[in-house]
Amino acid sequence: MSVNGKEKDPGALKGEGNTLFNAGDMQGALFFYTKALKLSGSQAESAVLHRNRSACYLKLEDYTKAEADASKALDADPGDVKARFRRAQALQKLGRLNEAFLDAQRCAQMEPTNNTFKEMLRLLGAQSQKKSVQMSSTDARVQQMFSLLLDPSAQPSDRQKAAQNLVVLSREEAGAEQIFRNDGVKLIQSLLGSKQEEVVLSALRTLVGLCTGHQSRTMAIVNELGMEQLCGVMGSGASAVSLAACHLLQVMFEALTEGMKREIRGKDEAILPEPSRELRSMLRHLVEMMPASSVSGPGRDSAINLLVKQVPRKSQRNPDNSLTLWVIDQGLKKILEVAGTVPEMSEGPPLTDNSHMSCSVLLSKLYDDLKSDAERENFNKLCEEYVQHHFGRPGLESKLRAIQTVSVLLQGPSDVGNRTLEMSGMMDAVISLCASEVVCHQQVAVEALIHAAGKAKRASFITANGVALLKDLYKKSENDQIRVRALVGLCKLGSAGGTDFSMKQFAEGSTLKLAKQCRKWLCNESLPPTSRRWAIEGLAYLTFDADVKEDLVEDRNALQAMFQLAKSEDKTVLFAVGSTLVNCTNSYDVDKPDPQMVELAKYAKQHVPEEHPKDAHSFVEKRLMKLLEAGVVSALVCMGKQESPALTETCRECIARVFLALVERQEDRGTVVAQGGGKIYEVVRPLVSLLTLDCSLLQNFESLMALTNLAGISERLRQKIIKEKAVPKVEGYMFEEHELVRSAATECMCNLVLSTEVQQLYVATGNDRLKLLVLYSGEEDERLRKAAAGTLAMLTAEQPELCARIPGTTSHWLEILQALLLSDSLELRHRGVVVMLNLMQAEKSLAETLMESEALEILSVLAKSTEQSPISRAAQHCLDKAIEYGIIKKPEEGGEGNEP
Repeated sequence: MSVNGKEKDPGALKGEGNTLFNAGDMQGALFFYTKALKLSGSQAESAVLHRNRSACYLKLEDYTKAEADASKALDADPGDVKARFRRAQALQKLGRLNEAFLDAQRCAQMEPTNNTFKEMLRLLGAQSQKKSVQMSSTDARVQQMFSLLLDPSAQPSDRQKAAQNLVVLSREEAGAEQIFRNDGVKLIQSLLGSKQEEVVLSALRTLVGLCTGHQSRTMAIVNELGMEQLCGVMGSGASAVSLAACHLLQVMFEALTEGMKREIRGKDEAILPEPSRELRSMLRHLVEMMPASSVSGPGRDSAINLLVKQVPRKSQRNPDNSLTLWVIDQGLKKILEVAGTVPEMSEGPPLTDNSHMSCSVLLSKLYDDLKSDAERENFNKLCEEYVQHHFGRPGLESKLRAIQTVSVLLQGPSDVGNRTLEMSGMMDAVISLCASEVVCHQQVAVEALIHAAGKAKRASFITANGVALLKDLYKKSENDQIRVRALVGLCKLGSAGGTDFSMKQFAEGSTLKLAKQCRKWLCNESLPPTSRRWAIEGLAYLTFDADVKEDLVEDRNALQAMFQLAKSEDKTVLFAVGSTLVNCTNSYDVDKPDPQMVELAKYAKQHVPEEHPKDAHSFVEKRLMKLLEAGVVSALVCMGKQESPALTETCRECIARVFLALVERQEDRGTVVAQGGGKIYEVVRPLVSLLTLDCSLLQNFESLMALTNLAGISERLRQKIIKEKAVPKVEGYMFEEHELVRSAATECMCNLVLSTEVQQLYVATGNDRLKLLVLYSGEEDERLRKAAAGTLAMLTAEQPELCARIPGTTSHWLEILQALLLSDSLELRHRGVVVMLNLMQAEKSLAETLMESEALEILSVLAKSTEQSPISRAAQHCLDKAIEYGIIKKPEEGGEGNEP
């Protein structure tokens, strides 16, 4: 038969599929069976092909398709025992035990002597009974909770306890399903209207249990409760309730957006429609919450936080930014209404101290997610129209709204902010309002001037026109809230040279005086937290000067006042604290100029950056010790835990940089861990954020070192590192060309393999992870060899099945292990002998291979060492194992040898 003829013959294609199936190539077999099905004209032949394809799907663990194909085969031939058995297997894996039991029972009736069918029937019977007992028990518990909650005569404490028990039940799949099937959503809906905060919180947490990872239940709950009610609960005045509702909506978003993935959908046992309608409904309600006066400040902040997390693309590789475009089209003006609200004025929705900062982050995220100049131009145009509309209206309040909007835009998408600032008359209005006698008007104008001063386009203009004005406000204003803001403006302009000692803007001693005043205000508890936060903002700029850094770390009261603010409800302070600490610890990036280039620059009379003498390493070390003594670690931990848009990636990086600086000296690491206690794991996320190509190799190296230390402390910390998806990143750096980074990554992996999840990555077949460790154990770089051999020693001890795979990694495996035994380094020798012992204990055949090589002689020498060291003891254990196997004889029976 010709090749073309063979391709059109279903029988021949089925034969190819059978061959590939028997060879273990399931994907190949699937291809041929599917092709044969398309060409088959016979019902009987199609039934066999469906049955065969079902077997492929079972092997590939795609149980839904396996069940569907087996059912099609049975439709054609109900007596096909193989198809029925395969369907029973698929149904068992899908958790449909009753249906699986019926199929297995039919198989056993058709072939009573088949032991496989009998065993499956027995197993399914036991599983069904267990599930039935569990379900009836869970059902009884659910009914009991419902009865208490619906009983108006029940004691409030009993009802509260029942609500809490419902939360616990909802976290188990069986409990969640029973609550849902027993019309529990209606009950929960009534609980959401309770006057008891604890009952409302329990209702929200129960809904979290029902929705987590379950798309179909989430869609039903969104439709039954309605977004209006859920957003109403989130917009309520109580902060704890608002946060719990925000968490629920976050879980709902994740269940709907991730629900199309196979591992989530498997729980639903059905093909579900794409939940785009529900998602759009949720987003629409969040956008509508923005300007609503009935929504509380914390509720509005929660809505902004959800939009920040859910709308912009997670990866720029995803071409679809339609959600961002939709939010800009439907809601940009509503977001700008929040941005332009001046809390002290009567008009506008209620805000918190964090609302403007959260708005600026959201606007920035939306702008950064745009893909073309046309999309960005549309964003600019909408912002300009909004600002122009208010700026052009009569009355001062409207102009203040416009200036406040510009201020928020300057903190977010600064290009857009600059364009609105350059609108005709805007800067003149800002300057003139700085002299207003109304404090809140003056405050809005001064803040706008400060934010404008940080932008390169405006800085020269403000330096020329604004410095005198700010100095005047600082010296003459009788209101400390205005003075502290004016001071920050001066700090901002005065720090234009950054860490360059030769580029000071003000006269000698001016920055120290400004910093002293900042510290004074920072410690003044009679000032509102918002004004004290501006004092830290000033220090964030002034601490570019090493003299200021030295004074600050000596002022214990100022440090502790700063740390207290970092732990407070005011999230806007996070970046200022992070920046100040980065400056004090010198953990910013410094590009060291090439010495030859410096000489050329001097010759050409060009400016050469100079380092302040007090930025030398010895000064930095002392500053780090002072910060540790003042309790900086607990502040960093609290900052890293914040669930707020204010905790931006830049802010996380600041926290990570400071933490890396603190753990640089080995003798300080114990102090760092002790200060952070069990909460130190919160710094893991910012550390992992430094494992990217955007960061320098030095940052990558320091982050890996810090993660290595953390991974060696406890399983809880290792779990946190794994949860933050650090393992693939660490593996990536194990291939880095720079040997220090490569070694650090391997050391980190050495501690991570203490976790079972990481061990399973090495156990999984079809990868070269084990091979890499064996090869690295034979490298010249001693640090890399120690890390790789240590990882190998732990893995072979914890997962003995890996031992048999080592000979297949490389033909030089035995030489590499023998070289470890012969190493001058005691650490390498110990690692080598432990790996040898693990191999010998795992399999007799491996022990025989080792004893037939030079390893026997080396181990004999190591075992005879006069000092009873761990190395000699492990070597002796190897020889004892060989004697036990009968591979060598005991010394008294004629000496050691390799004859049985």
